[in-house]
Order: sequence, then C-alpha cells, then structure tokens
Amino acid sequence: MTNSSRFARAESYVTTNHFYVEMLPTATIVAGFTECSGLSAKVDVDDFFEGGVNDQKRILLKQTSFTEVTLKHGVTNDLSFWKWFTATTNRRRNIRILLFNQAGDTRQCWTLIGAVPVGWSAPSLQADGNSVAIEELKIAFEGLTVAFEGEGIATVVTRDSASGSFPSS
Repeated sequence: MTNSSRFARAESYVTTNHFYVEMLPTATIVAGFTECSGLSAKVDVDDFFEGGVNDQKRILLKQTSFTEVTLKHGVTNDLSFWKWFTATTNRRRNIRILLFNQAGDTRQCWTLIGAVPVGWSAPSLQADGNSVAIEELKIAFEGLTVAFEGEGIATVVTRDSASGSFPSS
C-alpha cells in the first residue's frame, strides 16, 4: 500500500465529534454542537395473519414517526436559532446536520424536513465567555433525508470558513 492511499483512507475517516448545523434556505453554518441525540425514524406496523398460512405473518406498514432531535453544548456567534425559536410565524425550516472528517470535508448530511424548535435552554453563564452558547436545543421535524459523500451534499460554506463554529484542531 502506498503512502498516498494510506493518506486518502485517513483523510476520509469520519469521527462523530466534528458536526455542525446549517439552516436552510441560506445554507449557512450557524452553530457547532458537541452532542446530537434522537436522530431516528420508526415505521409503525400492524401484524396481519392470513387465513390458511400458519407458518408466517404479514405486516402492514403504517406511518413513519420521528423522534425529537436534541442538540447539546452548542457554540455560535449568531442569533438565528433564538430568532427561529421565538418567531410566531413561518417557524418550519429545513435544517442540515453536517458531519465532517478530520480534513474538514462533508462526509454525511442529515436534513430535518419541516423542523420546528420545541425546546431551548441556556447554559450556566460564565464571566469569561465571549460567544453565545446554547446548552440544549430540541427540534421536532416532519421528515428526514440522509446523504453521504458523493450523493449530492451541497453546502455553500466549508467548516473552516464558517463563523461561529468550533475551530478545527
């Protein structure tokens, strides 16, 4: 194996600690978070037993449901999330959660469709802090799409050029 192929493999290695949140339609990265939980979908089913077929059951698919996404320990210098949370109209937006590799390239993207903020909490305040922090942001959403590198992930801003994001280290 050549050094260049080892480097290519190492460059595309994805870790879960480099992710950011992008608000659409502006496609601007507005915050970085250290934790994201609840990113899941579930299809409800009903069991159906067909007469005369005793060795198996049939399943009828029902609606897909999504859990609330919780973003924790965020850092930003942008009030977009707060303005979105306090808005009284036009609250539904599409939100992208972007996962980056060590080189700063987007490797995976989850798009929360029709997302609405349903909870917000601020961190404990510290006198030596200089950026707007978000302790916890809960988001409900109506749909979900997932894209991997090479599947049409389009972002206008790169991680390293985004203001308000965690610096690369």
